[in-house]
Amino acid sequence: MANIVKPKTVKLIARFIRPLCEEGLLSVPEMNEILGNLKSLAAKGEMLPAIQPKLIDQTEAAEMLGISLANFKKMERDGKLPIPRKMVGSAVRYRNTDVIKYMLADDGEDGLSAAPVEDDTQATESKAQRKTA
Repeated sequence: MANIVKPKTVKLIARFIRPLCEEGLLSVPEMNEILGNLKSLAAKGEMLPAIQPKLIDQTEAAEMLGISLANFKKMERDGKLPIPRKMVGSAVRYRNTDVIKYMLADDGEDGLSAAPVEDDTQATESKAQRKTA
């Protein structure tokens, strides 16, 4: 079966929607969802699987990735794991959907999967830090 969307089309759409995200007209999670589904359509001819979102701890995230907890912590500490943290009180949690997107992402040269996923709170904090610097 022929793919519905060409990889070049995904790159072109990414160029168009990134400025919308920078202007605040489109949120970062929305942009990631759109680009993730378009990439999946281009690569496999189908959308990303529907997943019930939930927060998971480090042990569950490591299990999903098929690595040990120690290796997961080391990769995160070394900045090799671009999965955003979600603090719930003092507990570190991760969105299972972010872990799955990381697993499904290829390390392609299109730059869509290479950058860490940034959520709204991280974007706001980054802007605040740049203003104070």
